[in-house]
Amino acid sequence: MTKAIPAYQRIKNAILDNIHSGKWQAGKAISTELALAAEFGVSRMTVNRALKELSEERVLERRQGSGTFVAQQQFNHTFVEVRNIAQDLKSANRDYQAEVVSKRAVTADMLDDELRRKFDIDGDSDSKQTDGVDSNMEVPVLYEVKIIHFADGEPIQFEERWVDAKKVPKFIEQDFSVVNTSDYLIAKSPLERGSYTIRALAAPNKIAEFLQVAPQSPTLVLCRQTYSAGQVVTFVKMWHAGDRYQFSGEL
Repeated sequence: MTKAIPAYQRIKNAILDNIHSGKWQAGKAISTELALAAEFGVSRMTVNRALKELSEERVLERRQGSGTFVAQQQFNHTFVEVRNIAQDLKSANRDYQAEVVSKRAVTADMLDDELRRKFDIDGDSDSKQTDGVDSNMEVPVLYEVKIIHFADGEPIQFEERWVDAKKVPKFIEQDFSVVNTSDYLIAKSPLERGSYTIRALAAPNKIAEFLQVAPQSPTLVLCRQTYSAGQVVTFVKMWHAGDRYQFSGEL
């Protein structure tokens, strides 16, 4: 049985959908509390909770006596710096190439527990088409791409990336041997914040094959999720051959 979505969350989702679709532009007013309460058949208190949470997430801006507006999001590379391996290698005067191993649309029933948690997708969610086109058609919830990145002809990073299909609908159509995934996402869905972890792991057989190292060789794995308009837009795992790559910076 599909779990019922709380009313305030349905309102939040609808507001986010309107923002991502471009119906409500940055800086523009959204529907009033009274109008939203009537539209969803709920109390103004429920609407107020949804607007309050979106304001705390910096998606909306509430102005006393004026209404609620889509926040002006000044997101760019300086706000959330996402390292781009193509740029890093080229700036080091190394020859860079990318090889797309696979890309596919992923439906809700194909997700593992990790991806459900990352993208806050209910385990009982129904991904059937419901707009009258074809009730038997599975609708993708994520796009998945796997890419090997080469430096001077040697594999240096294996990228596994998942992207919210609704927020970035044309992601799967790109040629990622030419277009960099991070650059494309920043251009299409500007990032407001992110989080990451770096771990040392022994390479599973398939990862070792892609990186051209012996199975169980040491790798550095960077896992990163980035947010746009208060929701996760992409989650990526980047596997690096331990003897060919290091992370460094300045304090």
